[in-house]
Amino acid sequence: MLHKMKLKQEPFDKIKNGTKTIELRLYDEKRQQVQIGDFIEFSLLSNPEEKITTRVVALHRFDSFQELYSILPKEKLGYKSDEKTDPNHMDAYYSREKQVQYGVLGIEIEIVSI
Repeated sequence: MLHKMKLKQEPFDKIKNGTKTIELRLYDEKRQQVQIGDFIEFSLLSNPEEKITTRVVALHRFDSFQELYSILPKEKLGYKSDEKTDPNHMDAYYSREKQVQYGVLGIEIEIVSI
């Protein structure tokens, strides 16, 4: 199955250059459909014609982004080893209420084509 998702410039670039291999999302109805082996086409929000196709290699489900950040390697989330992480920045994308309602998902991916 092919899923389509949009990304801002920075996470798009990090996936493209291989420094981010886990994309973070709310585990809502749309993301509950994602399965290992599925494909995700990420398009750049500012230029939807620019796309990256990836394959889902693992799914990491958690109750909160705080829990996810405490368990998954920050380098796979797009951070440098010496960089400080802040799971609260995800509140800008998903309300705390929605996080409690659905939980969160780390979608581990590998690039198929750019």
